[in-house]
Amino acid sequence: MTNLSRRKLFTAGLAAAGGASGLAVAAALADRYGLIPPDHGGLYGPGETLTYGTHRLLTRHSLAREFPRSQITKTPFANGKPPQSEDFKLLQAGGFADWRLTVDGMVARPATFSLAGLRRYPSRSQITHLACEEGWSFIAEWIGVPLIHVLDMVGILPRAKYVVYFSIQRDWWDSVDMADALHPQTLLTYGMNGGDLPVGHGGPLRLRVPRQLGYKSVKYITRLTVTDTMKGFGKGLGSAAPEEGYSWYAGI
Repeated sequence: MTNLSRRKLFTAGLAAAGGASGLAVAAALADRYGLIPPDHGGLYGPGETLTYGTHRLLTRHSLAREFPRSQITKTPFANGKPPQSEDFKLLQAGGFADWRLTVDGMVARPATFSLAGLRRYPSRSQITHLACEEGWSFIAEWIGVPLIHVLDMVGILPRAKYVVYFSIQRDWWDSVDMADALHPQTLLTYGMNGGDLPVGHGGPLRLRVPRQLGYKSVKYITRLTVTDTMKGFGKGLGSAAPEEGYSWYAGI
């Protein structure tokens, strides 16, 4: 069956069903096409499944809007405080020369990358909108290496479904499915607005996921793990966010 036929079947099923029964139909259709989010259980699970399945079938290859340089926010808001750990302070004092990104899991060639190494790979610049679920937002230029390039370097295995990414802040982690992991706008970002990525905005390395809300763009990235299941990661919900009441999938 073609992707277009799948879209028609899925959307026709959603249109034909209403209310609680409609959510049940949506869940069944999503299950048929393997579009079940990790946080599908619980009271809001059917709604999460409906949102995720619909987005993936209708907007899998869509692009986040990119803006002209004239619309870059003059003073972008840096949410939160930088890490206060001694490890981070030592790395910062050394200009992050010893910062490393480890990539492991379901890959053919596990590897570790320095910032200097990442900067030697083909880079991409995009001016996109970062929207926070708390209501604030800004437009900035983000510079980095596309995540797909790094994943190609390590050779993701065919059964892989998710990329889990971890911050040096131990309780801060998240994940994306392969549609977002392999998307050309998903960047391992080391630059912002023509300079290095400021620490307040996640420097030295932040995963930028412009097709989702800001909390998916985790700061201070030190590790990526490729996997086919979210079991064994936190509570199995896909990230720390749904453990705090947010959705795993935060598409915009």
